[in-house]
Amino acid sequence: MTNLVRTIRQRDLLYLFVGSVIGSGIFLTPGLILRQVHNSVGLSILVWVVGGGVLSLLGALTYAELAAANPEAGGLYCYIRDGFGAVPAFLYGWCLFLVIASGTIAALARAFAQYLNEIVRLTPLESNIASIAMIAIVTVVNIWGTRESSNLQNVTTFIKAGLVFALSTALLSMGHHGSELAPAIGTNLHGFSLLSSIGLAMISVLWAYEGWQFGTYSAGEVVEPERAFPRAFLLGSLLLVALYLIAVIAYLIALGPQAAANSDAIAATAAKAVLGEWAGKLIAATILISVFSATNSVILTAPRVFYAMAKDNLFFKTLAKVHPKFHTPAAAIVVLGAWSVILTQTGKFSELIGGVIFVGWIFYGLSAAAIFPLRRALNGNTIPYRVPGYPWTPLLFVLAAAAIVGNAIFRATIDPMAFRHVLAALALVAAGIPAYFFWLWQKKTQ
Repeated sequence: MTNLVRTIRQRDLLYLFVGSVIGSGIFLTPGLILRQVHNSVGLSILVWVVGGGVLSLLGALTYAELAAANPEAGGLYCYIRDGFGAVPAFLYGWCLFLVIASGTIAALARAFAQYLNEIVRLTPLESNIASIAMIAIVTVVNIWGTRESSNLQNVTTFIKAGLVFALSTALLSMGHHGSELAPAIGTNLHGFSLLSSIGLAMISVLWAYEGWQFGTYSAGEVVEPERAFPRAFLLGSLLLVALYLIAVIAYLIALGPQAAANSDAIAATAAKAVLGEWAGKLIAATILISVFSATNSVILTAPRVFYAMAKDNLFFKTLAKVHPKFHTPAAAIVVLGAWSVILTQTGKFSELIGGVIFVGWIFYGLSAAAIFPLRRALNGNTIPYRVPGYPWTPLLFVLAAAAIVGNAIFRATIDPMAFRHVLAALALVAAGIPAYFFWLWQKKTQ
């Protein structure tokens, strides 16, 4: 029987961590986040720091211990399974397939077509074809080989991170609105309105930071995972926080708080304001590379979860097969790519994001909480890496995840669109329960 091969090195894992996160969010959401905190520059920066500098770092360090201790294909699915049992683990894999990974791919594909249209005018049909073609190309590369897709990830991540840094440097040096930032640091929000606004903005920030956990899915193909995960995840977290904060401050200096808050495509708006109209196409090209790279990272990693589920006899058996020549879970990759194409034909971009964020954070918190029962099961035995600040590091992350989910539920009581997102997410999770018992029955009858 053909097995997965350990071919992802520490450097590859670092590029994968960073490349999974930098998609379209940093180019689009800073203006929205500024509006959500009522144009307060101080609160906006605080949300970016807490969302990435604190929350993502706490989660990355926690997941690094779990990945180093259990370097098995499947990542979060395996942690939830080993910590809390097969049912919640299956529900995570179920939601990952139906909306978390596939919804992310679909949203990125639609963003790809949107920005391709900024360079070459497309008809609606051509835009649709572009979205599908992008998913198809990435799917083929990932079937071809993990080493090949990792190489592609490394190159595209290096290019897009370099372009973000270069753009930020240009905006910082040539922008003329730096004096407007200090008066806009404060806020008139107080009490519950303050907390609710921060919570809403945090959802948008977390979309921009979404994806850093995907690296755990490929743990079964990482060389020396006990060393690679802690180092790559820590360095990746710090690099992302630095890059994102520099970009956000650069946008503000280029446009000023008011103009920045009014923009839904802040990178393009800032570049045009400082560099001229020609810069709009440069930003569009940067986003094309960025979302292509982010899509590749999802298809490189997420199918390993479905592979692990199938090995547990809790998903379609064919998804557990590894291609005899390419040593990749080819069937799982094809199925994810096909379902993502279907999702590109349904729903709006914001609706895809809403479903991904809410469902995902239920399980991100649960998988981090698995560190507690898994630590107890070790009975003091040595493990390759221990998360610093235990138990507070994972506990704070779990509490933050619970707060994010709770805030989303609260928003659903006052916002009809948020209500639809939450209702659809809960229905999705509930639908997984009979599906689990179906596969359990199938497993027993084999």
